[in-house]
Amino acid sequence: MADIFEVPQPSNDLLEKADRIRFASKIISQAENKIRIKALNLMADYLEKNSKKILEANYEDYLRAERKNISKALISRLKLSKEKLNAAIEGVRKVGELSDPVNQIQIKKELSNGLILERKTVPIGVLGVIFESRPDAVMQISSLAIRSGNGVMLKGGSEASYTNTAIVLALQEGLQKSGIDENVICLLTSRKDSMAMLNLNEYLNLIIPRGSNELVQFIQENTKIPVLGHADGICHLFIDNDVNIDMALSVALDSKIQYPAACNAIETLLIHKDIAPGFLKRAIPLFNSNDVKLIGDKQSVELGVEFEASFQDWQTEYLDLVLSVKIVEDLDEAISHIQKFSSKHTDGIITENISTANRFMNEVDSAGVFHNCSTRFADGFRYGFGAEVGISTQMLPPRGPVGLEGLVTYKYFLKGQGNIVDDFSSGRAVFTHKDL
Repeated sequence: MADIFEVPQPSNDLLEKADRIRFASKIISQAENKIRIKALNLMADYLEKNSKKILEANYEDYLRAERKNISKALISRLKLSKEKLNAAIEGVRKVGELSDPVNQIQIKKELSNGLILERKTVPIGVLGVIFESRPDAVMQISSLAIRSGNGVMLKGGSEASYTNTAIVLALQEGLQKSGIDENVICLLTSRKDSMAMLNLNEYLNLIIPRGSNELVQFIQENTKIPVLGHADGICHLFIDNDVNIDMALSVALDSKIQYPAACNAIETLLIHKDIAPGFLKRAIPLFNSNDVKLIGDKQSVELGVEFEASFQDWQTEYLDLVLSVKIVEDLDEAISHIQKFSSKHTDGIITENISTANRFMNEVDSAGVFHNCSTRFADGFRYGFGAEVGISTQMLPPRGPVGLEGLVTYKYFLKGQGNIVDDFSSGRAVFTHKDL
């Protein structure tokens, strides 16, 4: 990685941009809820007004990507249809309909007579988001940043540069009309700047990487700024022996093919040995007819899976129409395999046995554990968060799809009436610690 990515010091131009966004973020952090909602609605309006320009820019990016032989997964994420753009614009409006995440009182307590403690949510400050290919992420991330009172510095992949620029210009037009400083959203366009961002620890409060395992790990290892994200999306689906086969087939297929380039698509299918022959007899033709390449262990190959898997396949995120298949002895082996190879993103079970499902969901320590439903539901929009800035697989919060609640932190506000600690030491005052 060191040969591919260098971490240069920020240029004067980047420092000026960082200074402007830091200043703008201080202002929006104090903006009233209604002002931030107005800004989101105007951002959506200007995205609609500029939709033709955005789609034309995306077509140019798409043609360039095809000429450069970029991977199918990246091209799939890059392409922005009219329907996808409209859905993203609607997502911006929906973020405005969500509850205000700022200035929420989490704790209010009387510590002593006349001494009141409050803990309130406050914006994080400035977010630095580095992502590959997906231009719809620009709209999602920007809307969540504005709603939560944060500034955002964006660096998208060069393959989507025309689209990202067109989108950000439209968003900034909407901000101008709302009276909010347009510098609260900043788009970086050079590769050097994206790496120099990692040295902006005096300006950025959180880095959110959305891209390849290699990129995310490099960022985590080369910045002093806190990093939120996930490196892999190796998701599993376990088909138990106590199962509705039709349901299992439907959910497994959706979990793989609905959008194979997504990080919440399954990469490994685990099947209980008792139902493996009957399940694979129906599943293999179904997956084959949907152009899914099946790679399996020796037992599954004996039952008709065409290609044999290597150890590396169990730890590979394909992001494509490729699926690893493994036959397991029982629930214990399924959980053991998941704990060993899962990226702790999303893992699911298909079973009619509630106790089996509960044990699976309690013991698998992924950010999302699903029962009898597609792993493709692991998404901020589908969770009702309006959108997401990314998915976190860390154990500390925020975890899973990160929406507004993950973009605020909190401060303690203590108000007194001349209270001093010495009064408590001498017994002239006592702590009441009464919840208000």
